Amino acid sequence: MVRSIHRVASLDEPTVVVANLPSNNIDRSPQYLPQASSHTEWARVLPSPSPGELLDLVCIGFGPAAIGIGVALQDACEGSTVPLSYRPKVAFIERQAGFAWHVGMQLPGAKMQISFIKDLATQRNPRSRFTFLNYLWTKGRLNQYANLNTFRPSRIQYQDYLNWCADSFLDLVHYGEEVIDVSPSRQSSQSQSVDSFLVTCRDVKSGSSIHYRTRHVVVAAGGRPNIPSALAHGYSAQTNIIHSSQCMTTLPHILPDLGSRYRIAVVGGGQSGAEIFSGVQRAFPNAQTSLIIRGGALRPTDDSPFVNEIFDPEQIANMFHRKDHLRAASIIKDKATNYGVVRLELIERIYEDLYAQSLLSPPGSRPQNRILRYRTVTGLKSSPSGAAIVMCDNATSQYEKSDEPVHDQLEFDAVILATGYVRDLHLEMLKPLHQLAAQPTGASEGFEWRVSEDYRVVFESGKVDSSQAGIWLQGCNEKTHGVSMP
Repeated sequence: MVRSIHRVASLDEPTVVVANLPSNNIDRSPQYLPQASSHTEWARVLPSPSPGELLDLVCIGFGPAAIGIGVALQDACEGSTVPLSYRPKVAFIERQAGFAWHVGMQLPGAKMQISFIKDLATQRNPRSRFTFLNYLWTKGRLNQYANLNTFRPSRIQYQDYLNWCADSFLDLVHYGEEVIDVSPSRQSSQSQSVDSFLVTCRDVKSGSSIHYRTRHVVVAAGGRPNIPSALAHGYSAQTNIIHSSQCMTTLPHILPDLGSRYRIAVVGGGQSGAEIFSGVQRAFPNAQTSLIIRGGALRPTDDSPFVNEIFDPEQIANMFHRKDHLRAASIIKDKATNYGVVRLELIERIYEDLYAQSLLSPPGSRPQNRILRYRTVTGLKSSPSGAAIVMCDNATSQYEKSDEPVHDQLEFDAVILATGYVRDLHLEMLKPLHQLAAQPTGASEGFEWRVSEDYRVVFESGKVDSSQAGIWLQGCNEKTHGVSMP
């Protein structure tokens, strides 16, 4: 028998060993690329669990990491002679009403920051039917995409690719359900250790409780908007202050007239902030748009080949086994690949746009679109008219010959906070399991779960039967696995 889940999938390397399947009946070598024209022609290879049935796996969240797990399971089971009823019983729990991936950031013209080769399947099994190339072929777009001569698809197309993959799991995904917590379900009669878990959910529409009992759990819940504490009150009190994740879904309601001379601020000097700053100028051609950043310039992403090796799967193992102080130092250096940085071609586009604008502006006039440098946003409040006031510490005079005031109060019709995400949703979900935890790490900063190299939660010896049950964390292991963790 194949033992449990060996490795959890990721966007870059979805790899799973299927639980409770006879290993001699599964061919894990790459298969020939099948010749079906759509997903609907494929035979179902994973069973639909019955209500109340003990599951082999519950995946919390249904984003790219979770879909990658489903893809790996599908690939492993295709061609298997094991009867459908004996294959892994899997459920995906998703709070949203349907599949959606960063819908608030589907800006026209925005492109992926990674190559399509790092899709849900290619690096694990390039002959999988879930590769991006097979998606293009199935959609009849392979030749046209090849003519684009790019490895980086548009974000809108990648959303369509993910949606195409997600459609294969419609009968396994429970949309509109929010996971409340995960608790011990039962103990083995022989060892008295926990051998399954109870996942408690709430129906988003009705509020009713739903329960799933499962051997294994993968927490791949994604992140929540990071709102700095100084900005939290203004963010929650005003509808015209939004997070970048809401840009394309909420901004059209706040600013309904595309031709008006709105005043729009974007806070944050990373990729999302730059994309929104550029995109808003095109969506609202008459608006005055300001990008507020702490530094003196937008900094480019370091995606050079040697640096990009940190995203190779084997490098994650190297990072995990480093001494704590070396790992921490490496993570700081590696953040230039992903945090607070912008793709060079986007920086060049923004610079060209601002230069072109300067050619048409009278000397000494206020630019229609501008980058406000050396500003740290310290608060948000509302003006008597309902506009949003952004309060900033302005350090320009410390870096430049300038008589600008050290404090700014800037008024805008809308403020977009491109301040990133916090990936801590697992902490609340797993609270009922604290009594099972091994000695936690980071005690001085609050409780943190220990994980092993394969992202498996480390429980105290003997409290959880690891041959029968386990929990894995996805997307929240940067301190142990580095910035390239899935």
